[in-house]
Amino acid sequence: MMAVTSVMRAQQILLARLNEALEEFGLTFARYEALMLLYFSRAGSLPLGKMGARLQVHPASVTNLVNGLERAGYVERTAHPSDRRTTLATITPAGRTRAESATGALHEMRFGTKPLDDAALTELTEILSAARAGDFHAVSAPNAAPGADAVAH
Repeated sequence: MMAVTSVMRAQQILLARLNEALEEFGLTFARYEALMLLYFSRAGSLPLGKMGARLQVHPASVTNLVNGLERAGYVERTAHPSDRRTTLATITPAGRTRAESATGALHEMRFGTKPLDDAALTELTEILSAARAGDFHAVSAPNAAPGADAVAH
């Protein structure tokens, strides 16, 4: 119970730090994750259903995220070129610019992980990987930059 409580409280603290840092960019961490998912996608767009699967959120949450990003001008909904039933979320040039500036700010603050150093972050990632067995992003990257797994969950 102590370990679970500690992990959950740490998650709340980190999320609060990240949301505070992203406020100046008009983003929440959830919207940042969605924006970065599109930013790193090959075509800059993904079907809403695929976004939900990759972000591991309910379809209604994806709709809400995309609505907020669309209102801000960072994403637009587009028709799928070969499947009329599918709607794509596509990152806009303004979205790319915003993603880059927000990422710079998050890197500067080490994604909210201060005062942990690189060795502690690597150890923490390895420890939590065992608890994430079966999670499709559970593979740790020991040489990745601090916070590099932020978008991947």
